[in-house]
Amino acid sequence: MLWPVLRAEPAKPNVIVIFADDLGYADLAVQEQEKDLFTPNLDRMAAEGVRCTAGYATAPQCSPSRAGLLTGRYQQRLGIDTIPDLPLANEEVLIPEMLKPAGYTTAMVGKWHLEPNVICRDWIGKHLPKAKPDKRGFVTIPFGKKIPYMPESQGFDHYFCGEMNHYRANFRRDGEDCEPTHLNEKGFRVDIQSDAAIGFIDRHHDKPFFLYLSYYAPHTPLVTPEPYADHFSEDMAIRRRAALAMIHGIDHGVGRVMESLKRHGIDNNTIVFFTSDNGAPVHKRRDSPLDKDMGGWDGSLNTPWVGEKGMLSEGGIRVPFLIHWPEKLPAGMVYPHPVSTLDIAATARSVAGLPADPGLDGVDLMPLLGEGKAAERPLFWRFWKQIAVRDGRWKYLNVNKQAEFLFDLEDPAHEERNLAEANPEVLKQLQKKATSWAAELKPPGVPHGDADHEEVEWYREYFDARIK
Repeated sequence: MLWPVLRAEPAKPNVIVIFADDLGYADLAVQEQEKDLFTPNLDRMAAEGVRCTAGYATAPQCSPSRAGLLTGRYQQRLGIDTIPDLPLANEEVLIPEMLKPAGYTTAMVGKWHLEPNVICRDWIGKHLPKAKPDKRGFVTIPFGKKIPYMPESQGFDHYFCGEMNHYRANFRRDGEDCEPTHLNEKGFRVDIQSDAAIGFIDRHHDKPFFLYLSYYAPHTPLVTPEPYADHFSEDMAIRRRAALAMIHGIDHGVGRVMESLKRHGIDNNTIVFFTSDNGAPVHKRRDSPLDKDMGGWDGSLNTPWVGEKGMLSEGGIRVPFLIHWPEKLPAGMVYPHPVSTLDIAATARSVAGLPADPGLDGVDLMPLLGEGKAAERPLFWRFWKQIAVRDGRWKYLNVNKQAEFLFDLEDPAHEERNLAEANPEVLKQLQKKATSWAAELKPPGVPHGDADHEEVEWYREYFDARIK
């Protein structure tokens, strides 16, 4: 009698999202925009995978961008345009919650920034109505009030949550589990976060996992960590040298993560995304001592794009975007069509064998990358008093209903040439799309009213536009 040959089902792929903070488009050497970078591991990741040259974040600011990535939905549908609109509601479904029914173990490491904070006045007024603000007008939020909005309440089985040297965690740097506790760790924050990520992989590599590694760098406060800073000359701008050192640290951490996957024999069955939450805060490249000007230039650059963090011009939202999966993706592919951090959730669902969720705003990138085709959809943004839409090569940008732009992003001049008057029909079509999309949001509508003072300065500086 011949017995049938039983073959094990192939293991579901692991999913890793590595999210940098305030990393500009130009901040990988493989982007070939700046010559002073040293990012050999990220360059190798691009050489072995796909580099998306039109990758976008959903916002030019940290927290809303994170909400968009983790939910796969425009964060404005959730009532989050900007940081004061936090927290991200507990009932929203995040990537780890999507993947757990498919058998995934889930973990987050690093910066979270989706819980209520001192500038979330609406939430504070509702939940802490009797709290007295301090001299700065801020209210201290008891940690117990934050827990419903922290990683452990949002689908993460394991968490090592923090930004600098203090972490709330239920596992240690070496991957060993512990009771939820607060850890004080020594060393460079990027190395701490890399250690924890690798500790998790070492402990959980034998079953499918989702890892969200959220580096707090090169966001200020800037430092010049050894040995990473030793690679760069002390003659360059202080802030640029610090940023380059911190980016080198991120690159080293990514290399260690990739090596850990190889060591456990799971590198070919792991899809890794690398991107950033928004563009760099350039601030006219003003140099200053590292212990000053926390809101200043973080040393990163957005070359060749116009603008910076906080703007819906390309410099604020166009970011590095790499995807690595040797088993499924072609090595060295350069994908020129627009992709969004919204697409990560939809793609993760797909590779995990889950059905598509029509409630997501992102798309599954796998068939598009396989065929080199573009997704036939516009991408939208709303932030402060700005609204924008990209559809194919065209981008529409409106600032406070006072300054209106139409750009051809496939033209070498990109956002340095306003084509609104020359293309009235295209302008009208994109106006209509932006207005229709904004009507679906919470709150609905195209933004208008008093512009933020930074918006006034930015659009005057970069576009010679006068807005109020």
